[in-house]
Amino acid sequence: MGFTPLAGTRAPVRVWTDPYAIEPQAAKQLRNIGALPWVQGVAVMPDVHFGKGATVGSVIAMRQAVSPAAVGVDIGCGMSAVRTSLTAADLPDDLAGMRSAIEATIPVGFAQRKDSVDTRRIRGLEQAGWDDFWGRFAGLDRRVAQLETRAQRQIGTLGGGNHFIEVCLEQGGADEGRVWLMLHSGSRNIGKELAERHIGVARGLPHNADLPDRDLAVFLAGTPEMDGYRRDLWWAQEYARRNRAVMLALFCGVVREHFPQVSFDESISCHHNYVSEESYDGVDVLVTRKGAIRAGRGDLGIIPGSMGTGSYIVRGRGNADAYCSASHGAGRRMSRAQAKRTFSTEDLAAQTAGVECRKDAGVVDEIPGAYKDITEVMAQQEDLVEVVAHLKQVVCVKG
Repeated sequence: MGFTPLAGTRAPVRVWTDPYAIEPQAAKQLRNIGALPWVQGVAVMPDVHFGKGATVGSVIAMRQAVSPAAVGVDIGCGMSAVRTSLTAADLPDDLAGMRSAIEATIPVGFAQRKDSVDTRRIRGLEQAGWDDFWGRFAGLDRRVAQLETRAQRQIGTLGGGNHFIEVCLEQGGADEGRVWLMLHSGSRNIGKELAERHIGVARGLPHNADLPDRDLAVFLAGTPEMDGYRRDLWWAQEYARRNRAVMLALFCGVVREHFPQVSFDESISCHHNYVSEESYDGVDVLVTRKGAIRAGRGDLGIIPGSMGTGSYIVRGRGNADAYCSASHGAGRRMSRAQAKRTFSTEDLAAQTAGVECRKDAGVVDEIPGAYKDITEVMAQQEDLVEVVAHLKQVVCVKG
């Protein structure tokens, strides 16, 4: 559909949805971002909605600056998926056993492991770089030094909220019924702790005193504060990637126990809360994606819906107007509190019919009705990505 400019901003703010449909709080956030002197431009994804600190579904290109709140507190949050050799015909009619096996293998919610996972014993897990990765922990912000043991015990754990593990079936095409494994998670508590500490530092810097929104405080290139943030940011993004890799390998192990004959394609992984160094029109920028994936030409990505509506595997079209980005999912259309007031467990059971998943009050805020229509979101970004596969979940694990 192409983009629509958002009026009244200093830097160009390009919107891949109806600007008048954006909630007023989110529109105000976007205009505040567009007013920052360091901003080269902003791309707004069709799943856009109000977020703490900065708008979810925003892609911000800055020159010589970065706003830690525009990354979000779950640094490196993202998706991983892999296609298997199995088909729907291989799966049992009752999937409760598979769901229980996943939950027994991968801690969910606030749970962490009693001891750190031995990554050397996980079949199919990339072994390179683990010692160097953990060796860099000592160089992180000194205020998180006491969290190393917790960070080690949370590697390979899911978390709660909108994080999930799913067994999905491909819809339509030559591979109708092929089984996919998918999960959504991030940098767990350590990413949050690092983010909150740096956001606090940024708010106190003199050059941020007169900003329209103190949550958008930035670090400037060439300063100790920027150097410290980038060091911790890159580490937390790697933590999130490795966390998903451990879970996906463990997930594959669960499936292998049930189906010894299974084989797996090469996995797909993408962040959707992160920073990247990129260049557009000859200008080097730091691109912050909060609730958006990179969709450079040929890049494979994952765009999930909600726990009852399915997801999409996509290939990027490399649209530079959007800073080579696309949405990270359906996007919420109501807050968690509003969802709990609006929907019941009966509604949840009806909207997740046919999915083996939790259907209790603890996950009503994740009900499909609390999210935007993923098919509409996909239709609004046809110039950003092409669909490779449409998936529908049959098992969904949540914390």
